[in-house]
Amino acid sequence: MEIHQLRYFVAVADEGNFSRAAAKVRVAQPSLSQQIRKLEAEIGQPLFDRLPRSVVLTEAGRCLLDYARQILASIGDARRCVDELKGKVAGDVAVGAIPTIAPYVLPELVVTFQKHYPDVTLHVVEDVTAVISRRVEAGELDVALASTCQRSPTLRVQLVGSEPLLALVPERHALSKQTVITLDDLKSQRFLLLHEMHCLSQQVHHLLESHRLHPEVALAGSQLSTIANMVAAEIGVSIVPQMMVKHQPIPGCISLPFASPVPERELNFLHNPLRFQSRAAAAFRQEAAALLSGDDSSTAGDV
Repeated sequence: MEIHQLRYFVAVADEGNFSRAAAKVRVAQPSLSQQIRKLEAEIGQPLFDRLPRSVVLTEAGRCLLDYARQILASIGDARRCVDELKGKVAGDVAVGAIPTIAPYVLPELVVTFQKHYPDVTLHVVEDVTAVISRRVEAGELDVALASTCQRSPTLRVQLVGSEPLLALVPERHALSKQTVITLDDLKSQRFLLLHEMHCLSQQVHHLLESHRLHPEVALAGSQLSTIANMVAAEIGVSIVPQMMVKHQPIPGCISLPFASPVPERELNFLHNPLRFQSRAAAAFRQEAAALLSGDDSSTAGDV
C-alpha cells in the first residue's frame, strides 16, 4: 500500500469519478485507474462499484476511507513540522471559505498575506459549510473561514467576531426611504434567499421564525449576486451580510440597517485541533483575524 495510491483512492472517493479524480491529482487517468486496481488487488476486495456514470464506495472502500484520510493528513503534518525547522514562515496552506464570505474577504486577504509572506503558497477552496468543515476534519484544509458550524472533537470553532445583517430592498421600494427597518416591516414581503445548504439561509430562516414570520420565499438561489440582481428587478427583498454591501456595489438596490436588537451572524475560524499547525497557517489566521476585526495594525513577523 503506497502513499500515492491512497491519495488517488481518496480523490476518486471525493469526486465519484475517475476522470475528475485524475484531473484533481494531476495524473493521467489510465495511471490512476491502474494504481487503484493494484490497491484493490493488495487488499483483496474491490474498493469501488463501477457504475455507468459514476463510481461509489463498496463496504471495504468505506472502511478504508477514514484511515486513508488520517494517513494523508498525518504525512502532511509531518512535512509541515519538518519545514518549521527551517526557521521561516514558508510552505503550503490550504484555506477554505464559505461563499458568503469568500468573495468579500479573500481577495484583499490573499494579496495582503502574500505581500507579507511571499514564501507561503495558498491553496483556496470555496464551498458550503458542510463540505468545508468535513475537509477541515479530514486534514485536507488547514484553516477555514465560516459562520455558524457544529463543533466536534476534530473541529474547533474559534469566534473572530460578528457582523450585522442588513435588509436589501429595490431602490424604488416603499421601504427604501426609511433610515432603519424592523423585521415586522418585512412580514408581507416576498423573500429571495439562498438554498438551505448555505448557513446564511438557515440563519435568516431562524431569525424570521423567532419573530413568528413565515414569508413567501420566491427564490432559493446559490449565489448572493443572483439574489441581489433579483432584488434589483423588484421580485422581492432579502437579508444579506454587511460585508456584501461594503465590498460590492449593488445597482438598483438599497441596503437598510435593522433597528436594535440588530441581527448578526458569527465569523469563525475552523481548524482541526488534533493536527499540527504550521507557522504559515498561524500567520494566515493572524492576518485574517486582523482583517475581519478591522484592525490594520497587523504586520509580518509577529508569528
